[in-house]
Amino acid sequence: MSESRKLSRSVKDLTVLITGAASGMGRATARVFADEGANVAVTDLTADGTQTVANEITAAGGSAKAWVLDVADGNAIKKTVDDIAAHFGSLDMIVNNAGISVRLAIDDDGYDDAWARAVAVMLTAHPRIIRAALPYLRKSRSPRIVNIASTEALGATALHSPYSAAKAGVTGLTRSLAVELGRDGITVNCICPGPIRTAITDRIPEEHKTIYAKRRTALGRYGDPEEVAHMTLSLCLPAASFLTGAVIPVDGGLMARNA
Repeated sequence: MSESRKLSRSVKDLTVLITGAASGMGRATARVFADEGANVAVTDLTADGTQTVANEITAAGGSAKAWVLDVADGNAIKKTVDDIAAHFGSLDMIVNNAGISVRLAIDDDGYDDAWARAVAVMLTAHPRIIRAALPYLRKSRSPRIVNIASTEALGATALHSPYSAAKAGVTGLTRSLAVELGRDGITVNCICPGPIRTAITDRIPEEHKTIYAKRRTALGRYGDPEEVAHMTLSLCLPAASFLTGAVIPVDGGLMARNA
């Protein structure tokens, strides 16, 4: 019998770029990676938000730097990616997490604009960031890409068609790039969070969250951002080297439940 291979479960000294990292799941992901010794590039729309998260990480002894990035700005993406790689000396992991809330009817006068913005932020940005990062990922000893979609990509809700379409596109993009980039040793996986406590869901009254979770999820509750963040970390471990093209619900059993 051959000797058992020892696979690393450490992201220490690897560099991760996280979009939408100023709040919610992005912020939780930044802190989880930093706690495990990764260099964290905190990116989001506002200087105050990104700097706050970077300061929290460095105050706790971690390694982080903030960048302002609108992921709908294709020109800004390449410059930011290059700056991150130059600052930390490498870029090993991409977490495409940035998202926006879009809720309107198909016949709403603002539908075309909402559609364009949803697709720009939650779908088109992903391949743009990946394309900019590829030269660095190909040099990495543990290159990982994790795209954050949603259970709305797997089963839709009324009035969310731009959001659902963008997120469904992310699942297809993930599978396609997993096949395309596999020969480079780059893994590409996707997480579909279900009902999670974030700034977007804060506006939902607590009693409504409780009713929904008990009716729809197997665990009977909303999830915390950290529960998604730890799955993201797991997909980025060097030991997760044979897992690619996966679309993983982190939803408390939402998609598993019939009634």
